[in-house]
Amino acid sequence: MKKTVMTGLAAITMLATPLMALAEAPEWHNVNVNETLQEEDGSPFNSENYDFTKYSKVDEKLQEIAKGSNRITVENSAESSGGHDLYTVTISDPTAKGKYGYQKSLRQKMFKNPDKAQAFLEKHPDFKVPVMINASIHGTEFVGSDAALQLIERFATADDQQTKELLENHILIFNVVANPDGRIDATRFNSNGIDLNRDFITQSQAETKHTVELIKEWNPMVFLDLHGYVKSYGGDDHPGLIEPCTPPHNPNYEYDLFSKWALDQAEAMEGSIVENRADYDNTSSVDYQSMTGTYIPQRDDEAGWDDYPPIFTPMYAMYHGAYGYTLEAPTNDWDGVQWHYDAVMGALEFSNDNKEQMIKDQIEVFKRGIQFDHPYHTEGFFPEAYILPVDETDPTATEKAVEHLMFNDIDVSESKKSFEYEGVSYPAGTYIVDMSQAKAGLANTMLWDGEDITDITPSMYDISAWNLPELWGFEAVEVEADSSFDVKTNEVKKVKADGELTGNGPYVIPNSSVKAVHLVNTLVENGFKVTMDGERFYVDADKSPELRKLVEASGITVKSTETVDGEPLTSQKVTILKDGGMNKAQSHAGTLLALERLGFDVQEITPRELAEQGLGDTDVFFYSGTSNLISYNNWAPNAEFGLETEAQYQAFKENVDSFVEEGGKYIAVGAGASDAAKQLGLTDVTVHKGGYNSNGIVRVNYDSSSLTSGYGATDYGFVYRPVWYTDVEETDVYATFKDSSNFFMAGHWEDRTDAQGQAVIIKEKEQDVTLIGLEAGFRDHTDYLFRLFSNAIYNK
Repeated sequence: MKKTVMTGLAAITMLATPLMALAEAPEWHNVNVNETLQEEDGSPFNSENYDFTKYSKVDEKLQEIAKGSNRITVENSAESSGGHDLYTVTISDPTAKGKYGYQKSLRQKMFKNPDKAQAFLEKHPDFKVPVMINASIHGTEFVGSDAALQLIERFATADDQQTKELLENHILIFNVVANPDGRIDATRFNSNGIDLNRDFITQSQAETKHTVELIKEWNPMVFLDLHGYVKSYGGDDHPGLIEPCTPPHNPNYEYDLFSKWALDQAEAMEGSIVENRADYDNTSSVDYQSMTGTYIPQRDDEAGWDDYPPIFTPMYAMYHGAYGYTLEAPTNDWDGVQWHYDAVMGALEFSNDNKEQMIKDQIEVFKRGIQFDHPYHTEGFFPEAYILPVDETDPTATEKAVEHLMFNDIDVSESKKSFEYEGVSYPAGTYIVDMSQAKAGLANTMLWDGEDITDITPSMYDISAWNLPELWGFEAVEVEADSSFDVKTNEVKKVKADGELTGNGPYVIPNSSVKAVHLVNTLVENGFKVTMDGERFYVDADKSPELRKLVEASGITVKSTETVDGEPLTSQKVTILKDGGMNKAQSHAGTLLALERLGFDVQEITPRELAEQGLGDTDVFFYSGTSNLISYNNWAPNAEFGLETEAQYQAFKENVDSFVEEGGKYIAVGAGASDAAKQLGLTDVTVHKGGYNSNGIVRVNYDSSSLTSGYGATDYGFVYRPVWYTDVEETDVYATFKDSSNFFMAGHWEDRTDAQGQAVIIKEKEQDVTLIGLEAGFRDHTDYLFRLFSNAIYNK
């Protein structure tokens, strides 16, 4: 991955380098690459647009600023999912330049030895605090990056007293365009269809990983996430939104420390905006010059804009001790840019005046974790440790979890010897997460079982459960806080990830994980004879270097078996209905990524293409997304891919009917797809749905069949707008919600009693139509449920 660095006046020296020296450069960079981009001038998803700075001009602008400044460092050390540079800009006064390693080491000291860090700060009141500005993580919210560019130019070049004083006390880190793909294509999401501001517990996307790396590198004291557009939540005279949030607050935060400063800093941002209101052009429907404030949820509301799930960027940053805020500009124009600019200036003025006490409270977060002292939490809320057992045959889910924890600055160790806890024996090498560590809150929010918060709040802004053990498919055993648990351990530096091929064949592969299924599909693609008996896969082959190499890459242990059984597997042509962006989201994206991670070659087809062309030689067709995909009364932004007329809808329906009648496999996933299957006449069942904002982890009774292979009789599922089926006499029922009042494990779901014990996975008896009510491919997050898709594809 290339890393280009432009550091202020050094750029002038580089431009003066002799041609002979340039000829020895190790990597050629196409300076005209951005000229070939097909960038959109505006987004149809916005009601208003303006002449925002195109992504292709950002590099040129940053280099122009850097040439005239000795305060700025410009890096493009990572790429987006679509292959576009992610620009990081760091600005400080010249005395701090070249000393970033020293500054970062001080940050590291905060969560290695917080007492020494506090003592150092008391002796050195001239320390600088990092503030990170994350711009335009939603591609259609253009104003964030434009405000970032204006702020960069000011702090890199201006010599006024305010600028100098702020730089004396801060290091500014800008993630200039957090979503290049979305800015280029004028979409909210990235090129994989993922909303990046929902990805911070999963971290499945390159852009998210880049932001996490910056947060870990700097551990910023303040984190500002620049968004749009919120006009009137607070009334006409309070445009825009500045967090902190309403309840419920995630219980894994040390929220008392955050709350000491959050509302005051938000009001400082608000004050800066209002103070400069005469500077606004008032070219939109918002009367900026008459504003008297902004909407601050914690101050101005009771519920509805919460900071409960750790999926949002600022909420994730808070686990690293940052004072994190989402800032929602009112309008998509230069006044919206000005609003963000003024808000950031207000935040910096506040941290400038309060940095000593704010940083002490940030350090206190880490100190509480290390000392296992959480005074505002119920005793026993934090366990002493988590034990993460490893399956010897298929350790891939646990290994993924351990790598994820370590990537997030969470210490993981492994036992030196075998040990016993609560009557269960664990072998040497078992992973352990000791909760006496600086970022214990993040560790716990990733590993706990979650909670049912239905009775705590009337509604949630987004998901209410994300439990990694249940949704990624590994075990996390809580060691209670008052346990006598003393196990000798070594710190884990690297996770062993190689698989092993044992014996001389034939071989058996368990249907146990995403990696196992991916291995199966890879073997089929490479010409190996693979069969499936409903519970496991068999490879009818002798030991060979090619097979050994593929198995080692999988991370699975594959052993010899005496017999080979089951139906032969062949490559399947899988097609999925493409959501081009209904409601600013691609509702099929999670299922698409799940299928690809399982090793299937998947083609996307738009509703209009399906109506015009049919499904051709498709073997398996997935509908996973909103039922509006088969509507022909569409919002203007959907015009390029949606159905346009009744005739197109009828053609779509006829092509699907023909596909199913000729033996094609149709799989519907989730509430929207279930509604569509009913509308298309593919099922006669009655489809029931929970509320739009109901979601969470459920207990599911899975039948013993090939469609549910690899799942226990009572196991887990995930729902997002829950769906269940009745009048199922003409179908085979493969899974039901558990028939008990505790079938809902964690999340928020009102009025769920009627779903208890009802069917959630069914298949028509007379045609190959399967309805999966669970959101098994949710946002590339529900790894443990992905195999429901491969099972449905393989099932005869």
